Amino acid sequence: MSQGPPVRYHPWTITLGELDERMGIEIVEQSAHRVVARMPVAGNRQSHGLMHGGASLALGEAVGSWAAVIHASTYGKVAVGVDASGTHHASARDGWVRATATAIHLGRTLTSHDVIIEHEQTGARLCTFRITNAVIDRKIPGFEYVPVSD
Repeated sequence: MSQGPPVRYHPWTITLGELDERMGIEIVEQSAHRVVARMPVAGNRQSHGLMHGGASLALGEAVGSWAAVIHASTYGKVAVGVDASGTHHASARDGWVRATATAIHLGRTLTSHDVIIEHEQTGARLCTFRITNAVIDRKIPGFEYVPVSD
């Protein structure tokens, strides 16, 4: 007996976690194909007054994972990170940075996103980040999966 097409669900909407809130992250745009967020440099600096490299990596991980979870939620699932890497090109002392996650691959079991982190005021690329997430058969805690009706 043939099963019909898989049930599709309305996508999850980004909810900031504790670290995201502490870092001052703001969501600008959200979809499985593209997530854009911004973050102040102030409050995210290391001891020499430069934006902490770990803050860039945390921001990259966040936007790439959010995009993956949005995608997975439409299948009634969740996404978890399995690989992430970043290259630092420059740093910033003040202003805001903007992270843009762009989908490379949105599959039923894996997603991959490129993330570019730039200084908003100068346009300088600060970090290039790539993340791969596994789409797993679990639910997002507290999220109500609502089927998309035709």
